[in-house]
Amino acid sequence: MTGGQDRTRLGYFLGPHGVKGGVKVYVLGDQEQFRALKRVFVEGRGWLRVARLEMLAPGVALHLAGVTSREAAEELRGLNVFAADDELPEPEEGVYYYHELRGLTLHGAAGEVLGEVVDVEDGGHQDLLVVRHEGGESFVPLQAPYVLVNLNDRRRPASLALSADAPAGLLEADAPEVGGDDA
Repeated sequence: MTGGQDRTRLGYFLGPHGVKGGVKVYVLGDQEQFRALKRVFVEGRGWLRVARLEMLAPGVALHLAGVTSREAAEELRGLNVFAADDELPEPEEGVYYYHELRGLTLHGAAGEVLGEVVDVEDGGHQDLLVVRHEGGESFVPLQAPYVLVNLNDRRRPASLALSADAPAGLLEADAPEVGGDDA
C-alpha cells in the first residue's frame, strides 16, 4: 500500500530492539533498501531521521531521531514505515519496487488491455498485483513466467503482460475480489 504518491511502504514496526530506542522492522522486500536511507516516513509521526541502522536476520532495526528509549520504541509498534520513492537505492536488474508497478497497464498475451495495477501487496510467499478491471479488482500473482515486465529505454517497468501460459480466469468476475470474503 502506498503512503502517498511519492512514498512506498517498506514494512512495519515490530517492537523495541534493545533499551536505547532501537525498533525492529518487518521488511517487505529486501532489507538492503534501508541501507542508503537517511530518513523514513512513519505513519502518524511524519519524517524521522535515521540515526543508525542495524541489519538483522531477517529485517532491520532502526534508531530514529527522537526515539531514545525502549518505551518510545514500543509506541511505534504496528506503525507502517515508508520511504520517498526518489530516495530508494537503484535496484539490481530484474528487481522492481512496488511503486514502479502501480499505475501500469496489464495486457493479455494477445496485447489487449486487461486492467490497471492499482497496488502491489506482499502475500508472504509471493507478491500480488491488485488489478482494477471491468469486473472489479482482483489479485494477480506476480510470478514468472506468467507475468512479464515490459521495460522502457531506461530498463525500468513500462507495462505488464500475462504470458500465454498464465492460468485462465485470473480476472474473471467470479475471481476472489480484493477486500471480499475470499480475500
